[in-house]
Amino acid sequence: MILVVGATGQLGGSIARMLLDEGQRVRILVRDGSSYDALVAGGAEVVTGDLKDPGALGAACAGADAIITTANSIGRGGEDTIESVDRVGNRNLVEASVAAGVPRFVFISSLGADAQSPSPFLRAKGETEEHLRDSGMAWTVLQPNVFMDILIPALVGHPALTNQPITLVGEGRRRHSFVARRDVAAYAVAALGGREAEGQTLLIAGPEPVSWRDIVARFEHQLGRDLPVRSITPGEPVPGLPEMAGQLLAALDAYDSPIDITELADTYGVTPTTVADFISEFIAASAATAREGA
Repeated sequence: MILVVGATGQLGGSIARMLLDEGQRVRILVRDGSSYDALVAGGAEVVTGDLKDPGALGAACAGADAIITTANSIGRGGEDTIESVDRVGNRNLVEASVAAGVPRFVFISSLGADAQSPSPFLRAKGETEEHLRDSGMAWTVLQPNVFMDILIPALVGHPALTNQPITLVGEGRRRHSFVARRDVAAYAVAALGGREAEGQTLLIAGPEPVSWRDIVARFEHQLGRDLPVRSITPGEPVPGLPEMAGQLLAALDAYDSPIDITELADTYGVTPTTVADFISEFIAASAATAREGA
């Protein structure tokens, strides 16, 4: 039995579906009011609980052969904060797993996670990694680079398709190995099934480092037209995006993060998604949605 925590989110849901498609027994930890009917229809077992409630985690972990967690506080709000979910909540889950005798734990962290990081989010992730390494369980940590599924549509895709100006933070020339959510899910599932991943921290990325200027150029190529672009100073609000996204974009303008994924992709049998392929799929899906709504 594999417990997936965060299965009602997009990444956790993808992981749960992949495991179910493999014929694995899957249990999902859900909160009241969340949507999970499709996973239940696929064969998932449901346990209700919350990372903020340590007492509810025992039943979720009982009898599990492994745990994969993608849970985080991003986009939640209210009582779900970096402190309550990413720091304390994940610690609760690790401790409940140890108490239940769970032998295997896969933690989806973030590139740059460090217990000494000035970023509260990355610091909480780093603390969880340390706690997991000291737990006695066989563990694997995945540190994905920036998800192309989130920022590329928000910053470039939607403005491009609605004839709005694209706003770049800084010059937009820093290069990052953006990664597709489905690739991270594939690495997580593959890591769970291989002993070579035990005790390893895996840096997960896409197949090529690209800049925001490169991404704009790819949209222009596929759409067959020039796109209006303006730049703002890091720290300025980004129109249409939440403050946290603006902070992330400002941080991305301060460094490059090229990662050679060739060996890891070969080891785990993952075909990395290129930014060009992602953009093509995004444009096609947006067109299909527009036709359906017409």
